Amino acid sequence: MNQQTAASPVDSPQRLFFGSCVSLVATSVAFATVGAVMLALKDTFTLTNAQVGWIGGAALWGFAVTQVVFAPLCDTLGMRFLLRLAFACHLLGTLVMILAVGFWSLFVGALIIAMGNGLVEAACNPLVAALYPGNKTVKLNQFHVWFPGGIVIGGLATYLMDQVGLTSWQLKLGLILIPTLMYGYLMLGRRFPATEGVASGVSMGSMFRATLLTPLMILMLVCMAMTASVELGPNRWVPAVLEAGGMAGILVLVWINGLMAVMRYFAGPLVHRVSPTGILLASAVVSGVGLFALSYARGIGPALLAATVFAVGVCYFWPTMLGFVSERIPRSGALGLGLMGAVGMATVGLVTSPWMGAIADRYAHEYIADSQAHVDETVAIMQQAVTFSDPDNPDAVAAADAANRVLDAYRQTERLPENETANALRAVINSAVDDPAVGQAGDVLRPADNHGGRISFRRIVPLCAILTLIFAGLFVNDRRAGGYRARSINETEV
Repeated sequence: MNQQTAASPVDSPQRLFFGSCVSLVATSVAFATVGAVMLALKDTFTLTNAQVGWIGGAALWGFAVTQVVFAPLCDTLGMRFLLRLAFACHLLGTLVMILAVGFWSLFVGALIIAMGNGLVEAACNPLVAALYPGNKTVKLNQFHVWFPGGIVIGGLATYLMDQVGLTSWQLKLGLILIPTLMYGYLMLGRRFPATEGVASGVSMGSMFRATLLTPLMILMLVCMAMTASVELGPNRWVPAVLEAGGMAGILVLVWINGLMAVMRYFAGPLVHRVSPTGILLASAVVSGVGLFALSYARGIGPALLAATVFAVGVCYFWPTMLGFVSERIPRSGALGLGLMGAVGMATVGLVTSPWMGAIADRYAHEYIADSQAHVDETVAIMQQAVTFSDPDNPDAVAAADAANRVLDAYRQTERLPENETANALRAVINSAVDDPAVGQAGDVLRPADNHGGRISFRRIVPLCAILTLIFAGLFVNDRRAGGYRARSINETEV
């Protein structure tokens, strides 16, 4: 059994905490770089928004798979063992994506990376709780500084690579390997403490009962699905949507996550002054306002202003939800923390991200098809693209074939076919043919993708209203009980 006993000598809490933060940087750099290359992947492999949504989603719900499988085993296998698996997944998944030849290899690589991300959280959330049992919400907020912090690092790195001409999406994905190798060096040979459950003698059965049979825990799992969707769903799409609108979308993502990192780092005074339920209530209200504004933003100034409000709203969601569960349902232990992360990521990966992609596809097509000027311009582009016949340029041949299919459908129905039209425009853009039609295809498609993406943001806003009602009820209940109070691990769950 790999788990350290409570009496075993362990490395200093500061060293283990620092190593945990670096491992979380690896997960967030992966999030940032996959988000930064989504537009490039869409063009390079001629993918629909829905397919890109599945790739982006796999980079999330694979997290959930490992949380469900390994979080219950954290007490038995040990946190160091889980981090060794995470290291292997980060290395393998990144290499699979870099060497990808199409949708399925991109999907599998993103899934393996996400499994590494989930293993990091499965190990490090209970590690932080075990290192700082009397200050869990604050330290979990400070640990989770490095998710947005890593997105800032990865986002700025990919932006600077573009500025110096290093535009290869493979090189950008290679950034994931840097923090991966760092945390492998820092942590994999260290001595770890026992989890809280092991140290307190909480049985596996007791942990399962606290997690699966406590009404408050069930409610928080439902809320986690919604808070994760509000935070991570739009964050996944921000670069691609804003870049389609002619803005530096990756810089907006960096701005959002830079604010989140700073606010999480200084969370201590706020957590002590305002209860976790009060923080969650305020977060639901502010994030809804920010996301609604972002869905209408045109131009970098309005987008940054809306993104600022959105960042303030979502920054405390994830760590405060984990801190609340750890403090109010402590017997749920590593399983409870793991299941919270699993539900959040699985919802975003399997439901929210693909759903937002499908919404973006539908409204992007409507943007093109509902304007006769856009229809006429698209038909003219397709007519020109069918002349692309360079046998030495397979992308040009693929563009001509896609254009022919669109024209055949248009002749039969006098309507542009949904999805096929946008894909044909992407194929024309990706053909690299020296023809005005290539630039014209971008002029038609980019505003349509931006329009569809902004509407997908708007569809998430109702979740904020539901969360506001739930957190308001919890906040009022705490006030009636005399204020928020953390529970000890020996108290009965409620």
